[in-house]
Amino acid sequence: MTLSLEERLNQILPRITSRDFLDSKGLGNEIGFWVFDYPAERELDVRDFFAGTILPALSKHVPPIQTGTVDLLQLVTGLLEERKLLDKTLAMQQTKGDDSTLAALRSVLKEDKLAQKVASQFDIAALDLLILTGVGAVYPMLRTHTLLSALHPIMGNTPLLMFFPGRYDGHSLRLFNMLAEDHYYRAFRLVPETA
Repeated sequence: MTLSLEERLNQILPRITSRDFLDSKGLGNEIGFWVFDYPAERELDVRDFFAGTILPALSKHVPPIQTGTVDLLQLVTGLLEERKLLDKTLAMQQTKGDDSTLAALRSVLKEDKLAQKVASQFDIAALDLLILTGVGAVYPMLRTHTLLSALHPIMGNTPLLMFFPGRYDGHSLRLFNMLAEDHYYRAFRLVPETA
């Protein structure tokens, strides 16, 4: 039986609040990286569910679940603002186009630098869960499979959940379910489409 997006969304909270999930039990020696994939055209529905249901429930959970949330677009723009590059980047994009701008930003937006930025925003070891959102909004500035790889040594035993507008089959990420596949084997699908 194929589950609807709503049915899959309703399975997120019980899953991420379970002790097995938070303790990364049953994963063997694998890291606790999880992907919740969904059709990109349902982005607004997923955002609403995340902000209106998941975050409030996590903040009221007993015992408390210490959660950090990273909106990747805010992370990228914040880094550009800190380096006083945001206005220059926007001007460059209008005058020289996307390709030139992306090439100029490549060294600034290296995924290992962004992973360190995430680590500086949170005491990762004190978190029960780190959540990544805004994946579609940062494409093509950031490749999520590379960011996930850069986060491996930083996360320790803290589980990570990435909301992904596209398809993850356990072997590769396909952003918007249209772009070329980025092979990534070290995450688990949080809620499969079939029951």
